[in-house]
Amino acid sequence: MKRIFLLALVICMVMLPSGCTETPSDTAEEKGTVVIGSKLFQESYILAHMTALILEDAGYDTDVKQGLGGTFVNYEALKGDQINAYIEYTGTAYSQILKLPQLEDWDPQVVFNETEKALMEQDKIMIVSNLGFEDSYAIAVKEDWAAEHNVTKISDLAEYAGEMTIGTDPEFATRSDGLPRIKEVYSIEFKDYKQAVATVMYEAIKNDEVEAVSAYTTDTRNEVFNLRVLEDDKHSLPPYDAIIIVTEGFAQKNPDAIEAMKKLEGKIDTDTMRDLNYQFDMEQKEPRDIAYQFLLDEGLIKG
Repeated sequence: MKRIFLLALVICMVMLPSGCTETPSDTAEEKGTVVIGSKLFQESYILAHMTALILEDAGYDTDVKQGLGGTFVNYEALKGDQINAYIEYTGTAYSQILKLPQLEDWDPQVVFNETEKALMEQDKIMIVSNLGFEDSYAIAVKEDWAAEHNVTKISDLAEYAGEMTIGTDPEFATRSDGLPRIKEVYSIEFKDYKQAVATVMYEAIKNDEVEAVSAYTTDTRNEVFNLRVLEDDKHSLPPYDAIIIVTEGFAQKNPDAIEAMKKLEGKIDTDTMRDLNYQFDMEQKEPRDIAYQFLLDEGLIKG
């Protein structure tokens, strides 16, 4: 028996590293590079880097395409395997990508379920993780103006909108769950709109270049710039739960990557996302640094 053991040991030593010892199957070289897209605002940057960092912790290389483009740029890149993952929002996928019908009751779970089902059926795209927070579109105006005119909800804008210019992100002015939907439900039409990336949009209302903006509910600039987010009293806009999406093909080939991204399931609530956005907007921190500290504090990656 001793001779057999010694013979096996010699053979094992000769054959290293591909012989008897376990070679790491999770090296970055073997796992390859995961390409992650992002939209054109701070939250998407932070979440893209968060996804990258959790993948790197699992042994992958990553390439973050920060600010790749809007919804359809990222989605088409995903379908074409130019990127492997990005953060989308259920309401955007439901209404803009999938063109599913408007609901009388925008139940978040219904929207999630229908979105998940239709993404797979239509494009073989799957939801990996529901991050745990909703970043909804909203209409916001300056607090002092709102107080003076007793405006608390979107329907209150009816008598004023015709004289107001609204600043929007690059999509909200024309997408069916944006201003066209507001017009349809509330019979409200603004005098004009100005499209810009979120940072410029918020600066525009701060500097009185517009009278309203298509705000994000997780954006702390609503408070910092003293804006009043108006109640969507007729429930015109769908819920926008943040989700990570990938193609089915990528998921089948990279189960370890899917397992890593699933660690983000339910880990970010609305207040947390507001704080992360604040660090970018007001403290001028880099999105990767913000993401790294969050993951480290949560024990989701190794330091």
